[in-house]
Amino acid sequence: MKFITTLPLMLALALAAGCARHAPADSTAAPAVPATPARVVIVRTEDLPAITEITGTVRPIRRAQLAAKVMGAIVELPVTLGQRVRRGDLLVQISAGEINARLTQAQSQLNAAQRDLERERGLLAKGASTAEMVRGLEDRFAGAQAMVREAEVLLGYATIRAPFDGVVARKLANAGDLASPGLPLIELEGAGEFEVEAGVPDSLAAALKVGATLAVELPAAGLTLSGQLAELSSAADANARTVPVKITLPPNDALRSGQFARIQVPGPARRALLAPTTAVTTLGQMERVFVATDDNRSALRLVKTGAVRDERIEILAGLAEGERVLVNPPAGLREGQRLEIQP
Repeated sequence: MKFITTLPLMLALALAAGCARHAPADSTAAPAVPATPARVVIVRTEDLPAITEITGTVRPIRRAQLAAKVMGAIVELPVTLGQRVRRGDLLVQISAGEINARLTQAQSQLNAAQRDLERERGLLAKGASTAEMVRGLEDRFAGAQAMVREAEVLLGYATIRAPFDGVVARKLANAGDLASPGLPLIELEGAGEFEVEAGVPDSLAAALKVGATLAVELPAAGLTLSGQLAELSSAADANARTVPVKITLPPNDALRSGQFARIQVPGPARRALLAPTTAVTTLGQMERVFVATDDNRSALRLVKTGAVRDERIEILAGLAEGERVLVNPPAGLREGQRLEIQP
């Protein structure tokens, strides 16, 4: 009877012990997330000149198209395309048999006139000739001298030499071809000195001055150079509404004649909001920045950007002046994370 009485008490104690062993743990004590270190820059609005990009072509400063002045067959053309030549080197030799014959004839007449003149001068000294006869022979002698000089000049035209140090850019004839007066034979370009030829819109040309520095981009060479405005025409092209200009480039081994160039021409100043280029990241086709809120938490902003100016990028929409943007935001940064602002 006593055993039956104590049984309910033992079952109650066992149930209490089992509930104590399987009680759930307290889940309210979550670990705190540490703040993310970040460096910020305040975006400001500045006055910047509007930049207009125009296109141009690289040309050598010294170039010449060499043509024949006399007619004849080309006997020698000892240069090849792209060959470097020195001033005075032979480029083209033209057959000049007729000119050689003319020079021989003129020299013969000069010798005869000189002998006659010397004889008459001797006779005049003896009183056996007249002064009029001597003056006539002097005129004849001067005419013969002029004929010799003319033939020598014509003979010189049969030999074409390099007028300056350069590179053979084009060969327009070959040995054996007939050279005619005015017909181009070789195009020679100077080496090492280049310029960009372009047309500036007449609305921007008025603000340009000779000697101004302009940024020139050469995509083919992967270069951006500072060129100097060397020539500015006083007349505009009536068809294109542009003003021809020439911009001198600094020496560079990557420059080639005929290269495509982009020139940045400054215009009137305008207000622009600028942020560091390292603050803007892309996700697909979206451009975005992270800003630090007043309570130092990250906030994601989608922005629209413009031109890049000296490692800063123009923000067209999405930010306001005075906001703090994160520079080089860490990968994995999310909206609303706490930030530890670094100096």
